[in-house]
This record gives sequence, structure tokens and C-alpha cells, in this order.
Amino acid sequence: MSDTPPNDDAAASGDHIGDHSDIDGGLTGSGLEAERARRTARLAELRDNGVEPYPYRFDRTHTLAEIRDEWGELEAGAETEAKVAVAGRMMLRRDSGKLVFGSLRDRSGEIQLFISRAVVGDEAFADVKELDLGDWLGVHGTVMTTRKGELSVKADRIELLAKAVRPMPDKWHGLTDTDTRFRQRYADLIVNADARRAFEIRHATVASFRRTLTDQGFIEVETPVLHVEAGGALARPFTTHHNTLDLDLHLRIALELHLKRLIVGGMERVFEIGRIFRNEGISTRHNPEFTMMELYQAFGDMTDVMAITEELIVNAARDALGTTVIEIQGLQVDLADPWPRARMVDLASEALGVEVHPSQPVEQLRALAEQHGVRWEQRWGGGKLVEELFEASAERSLVRPTFVTGHPTEISPLARVDRTDPWLTERFELFVDGRELANGYSELNDPAEQRARFEDEQAAKDAGDAERGSVDEDYLRALEYGMPPTGGLGIGMDRVAMLLAGVDTIKEVILFPTLRPEVES
Repeated sequence: MSDTPPNDDAAASGDHIGDHSDIDGGLTGSGLEAERARRTARLAELRDNGVEPYPYRFDRTHTLAEIRDEWGELEAGAETEAKVAVAGRMMLRRDSGKLVFGSLRDRSGEIQLFISRAVVGDEAFADVKELDLGDWLGVHGTVMTTRKGELSVKADRIELLAKAVRPMPDKWHGLTDTDTRFRQRYADLIVNADARRAFEIRHATVASFRRTLTDQGFIEVETPVLHVEAGGALARPFTTHHNTLDLDLHLRIALELHLKRLIVGGMERVFEIGRIFRNEGISTRHNPEFTMMELYQAFGDMTDVMAITEELIVNAARDALGTTVIEIQGLQVDLADPWPRARMVDLASEALGVEVHPSQPVEQLRALAEQHGVRWEQRWGGGKLVEELFEASAERSLVRPTFVTGHPTEISPLARVDRTDPWLTERFELFVDGRELANGYSELNDPAEQRARFEDEQAAKDAGDAERGSVDEDYLRALEYGMPPTGGLGIGMDRVAMLLAGVDTIKEVILFPTLRPEVES
């Protein structure tokens, strides 16, 4: 006969992470230290009794999701002979005389524990009552359902796998400060299902990108993180020093120039997913280190990589979410719908009600900037002013996926000149939810023109613009060997993860974002 009582749902009452006062969220100062001291004393007691509270291993037979997959259809009140060994963190415990109900959670989900003194014995049952929320347990037992139909593991034997000396945070009150959540991500993941979901979506997104590109014949490569010349983007680099070589080096600000060297070498289709480092501000969209995917495809141009951009993000939505429909600013947006394309100058002109083009006199564009409260700098030319006017007037309105094309030559030193307008380039950026997600070109492959562009960058840098580039002689040498027509693409993986997870800050999709050092209280 089953030991299951009529009222057998563990979640109905009892101690669990989320509403119990004896856990971190309800404890501060001396209360927290007293609880840690109690748990530490329990640790010593276990060792005195010959119990190792941090054993070397546990042989698990099933994840909790696998238990649900195999036995999820059991009728209420059923008991099986299936022997299982499961492991996870104890998130809930309710004592009921000769029974203890608990909730065990692993990465795949949660399941109820059913612990009977008649089954495990008096001594083991007493040990169960001394367990604390947050302890990691290994449970040997059989699969059953309670009279209310709750799938459970009926414990035969319980092993302590790791003692939690620090009480767990209260998911409602103990970890509401975002700085604490991001700083103590380990605690955030314990109590915050939304955080766990965001990083599962991020993982699925990156895996989807790799599958799509591999299926299209792209080769994944790894290129240097330390660069002699920081190129491939307009950004301020981090600088370090190599002692043996007595050489200043820069952490990469882009993947581009090394990948295009591989196109010169005949690899034809390459991509890399890697960390990028930019010594710039921190905001809801920016972290000093972040993840980029860049690809380069020989014999193609901007239009080819625009098509790849759509395919990558639509596939990622299907793989990560099971649907291409997402919510953006309250709108239901189907990412599978065709993405419109519009020139930057046309969007800015429409938003401002006057024509905007980099060919206009700089004084005229400066006056327009001042009229609309856009700050400008003396060294900026018309192209940079057009970009600033676009960002101020039109960027935030691009809620649905939109390709913005035709960037001014001044701000696009690695892109080919537009075939119909010499002031513009064959470049695009993808905007979704008012944020840039991707950037692509018809790649400049004329070494003489590239040298002239690099020299313009160097002149701007020498004039005080720390974000501008330098002359990369080795890259120019590579171009002199001949690079075929090439389309290039860079996608911010963090921002794609933000989009699919439905979060508003990049810190929600970076496990350990950059923060100021913690101040000791």
C-alpha cells in the first residue's frame, strides 16, 4: 500500500526558496551571519559523523526532464518498479510527520520528492529533516505519482552532494536589485527562471547560426584576439603590452581584417563567432566585451549577405522559440515577413522634412544639426553629420526589421562605393526595435583605394579622433595578392539574443557583464 496521504502536494505549503523567512532574501547583517553559522556547524557535525558533505561524484541515470518524458503519463496513485538516480538542488521541503515532501531541480526542470521514514529508515529520515534549502542532493528511488497525480521520485536513499552554507536568495525579495543580479549571476540563475530562459535562448541562437552557416558551406575559423593594428571598426581599443616582444598590442575591435585575409587565401566562405573588446561606454546596448559573428563570402556582394542575415535570424527564432513571431514594443512581428530596405539619406530626409545628403555643404548640415539639437564636432564631414542626423531623427522609429542602406563613404572605410552615388557606399545596417543588429558591405577590394581610405582614417586619428583607424600595411599587402568580389557581414549576437529573449538591456544576455568593482559595506 502507498504511504501517500490525501493532501500530498509539496508545493501547497512548507519551506521553499521564494517565501521562507530563513533564506537569504529575508536575512541581512547578523541574521544572515547567524544562518551561515548554523549551516557551517551542521557541516562540521556531518564530518564528525563520517559524512563527506562534498563527495567526488554521483552516477545519475536520468535528468528530471527525462523522468517526465518517460513517465509523465502515469495515472494518479501509480507506483512503478523503475529504479532511478536523480540529482539536483533542493528548492522546497515540507515535513508531514512520517513523510517529507521536497522539490528537486536540475537544469532540465523540477520534480517532487516523496520521502517516507518507513522506506529510508529512522536515521536517514532524521538526516533528511536536517537538510537545508539549496543543498545539492543525489536521490535513488522509484518513480510514482501521488493521489493528486503529481509525478514524484519515491526516495530509497539520499546522498548529500554539496552543502549550501550560504542561504539561497528569496526570489521575490532577495534579488530584486539589478546590480546584485548581474554581479551575483550564480544566485540570479538559482531563483530567476527568466534569467535561465534568456541564456537558453542565447545558446540556441548561437547554435542555430553555426548550423545555418555550416549547411551553406561556410568554414568556422579562429583569428587573433591580440592585434598590432586595431582595425575593422570605428572604436577605441583596449591596449596591453607583450613583455617578451616589448610590443604594444590591442584587443580586437572587430574580426574583419583577418577574415578577409582568408578570402585572399582562397577559403571563399568563412565565419567566426568571437569576443570583441571596445574601450567605450556602458549602456543598455553596449558592454565593453561582447560577441560578434562575422562572415565573408567570395563572389557575392551586399545583397547576398542581406539574404543570409534574414535567414540566420529567422532560423534562430524558429530554433530558439519554436516560432518566428515575436513581440516588439507591443507589436506582434513575424520575422519571416520580408524586411523592407531604405537608404539612410532617405530616412533622415523624411524624418526631418528636408533633403539630407553628404554632398551638401558642411555648413548647411551643421545648421540642420543645431536646429534639431544634434551635437556635432568641428572635424566631422558631411557623411558623419548625415549619420548623426539619421540616428537622432529616424533610428528609433525602425521597430520592425529594416535594412538601412547607402551609408556615407566617410564613415565606411572598408565598403565599396555605391554604383550610382559616389558619396555613398554599398553598405547596410539591420535595425530592429530601434537597435542596430547587423552591419554588412560589398567589401572594398581595390588595394590602392583601400590605402587612400586608411590614410584618411590615420589623418583623422592624428587629428584627435581616437576611434578612427590606422594604415594596416599587412592587410594592404594581402589585398595586393587579389581579393575576389566579396560580401561581408557582422551580427551582434548579444543583441539578437536580446531581441529573441524580449529583454531591454544587454546585461540580461551576458552572463557576467562588466560592472564597477563591488564596494565593501
